[in-house]
Amino acid sequence: MIQPPRVALFSRYPEPGRAKTRLIPALGPEGAANLHRRLTERTLQALCASGLAHELRHTGAPEPAFRAWLGQALPMVEQGEGDLGARMARAAEATPVILLGADLPDLSPRHLQAAAGALRDHAAVIGPAEDGGYYLLGLREPMPFLFEPMEWGTATVFSTTMARFAAHGVTPALLEPLADLDRPEDLARWPGLLA
Repeated sequence: MIQPPRVALFSRYPEPGRAKTRLIPALGPEGAANLHRRLTERTLQALCASGLAHELRHTGAPEPAFRAWLGQALPMVEQGEGDLGARMARAAEATPVILLGADLPDLSPRHLQAAAGALRDHAAVIGPAEDGGYYLLGLREPMPFLFEPMEWGTATVFSTTMARFAAHGVTPALLEPLADLDRPEDLARWPGLLA
């Protein structure tokens, strides 16, 4: 029997000027940081409701700052040095694991449960993001080739990742696409988040 995966949620401390920087032109440093705070809290609520074991992979502030924000009970691990690929690779050394970002307003517990269920029958699962990246990556075994250098944050991340899967003979399960909230033009889609 395959053990249930743990979910590693990647999030930055909501410090004005350093969080959600692409939204600063529309919201200002404080507004962008506050939106990031709300998105992280929403994602954690979905994680708790999913029933899956989870941890916070944090960066941008010492752990006590995250504890003051998110509480003492949440397991936390510092993301560490390197680009996004290096940080995700560290989180994916122990499997099964689901890697997740915190900028998904439409993420629900069912998406997380679907990803965990897919890992019972597939070596990997991926959730495509509408911008050409991915919002979730689940692995039943380590696949370090997925985290080799690439242009993270671009519209080619999903296609490059799928090509790497194919080159290694892996056919991942696909989740439904979701939109992430990264750019000013994304804000109109979720007006309630700014209330």
